[in-house]
Amino acid sequence: MTFVQVIDYETTRGEEMERVFEEWLRATEGKRTLTREMHTKDRDDPTHYVDIVEFPSYEQAMINNDLPETQRVAEEFRNLCSREPRFMNLEVIDEQR
Repeated sequence: MTFVQVIDYETTRGEEMERVFEEWLRATEGKRTLTREMHTKDRDDPTHYVDIVEFPSYEQAMINNDLPETQRVAEEFRNLCSREPRFMNLEVIDEQR
């Protein structure tokens, strides 16, 4: 079953955050288990971001989470945030297209 993680966070250091994401993409090439990622920015608040990450399953998300590269980048990510990010772990129960 598809698993989605939503990451809600704030930062005034958007360019640095972009570099962290790019570093993670390079470091996890061929290892990461996500199937899709959307990086979004609030039109009404330029410091508010929401990332939506899709995985084939919860188990695959945990494999991705446990990658040393993910752990290292997660620490950098937290340091760039203005407040502690909020993580929502969602099981997809129905999907319409």
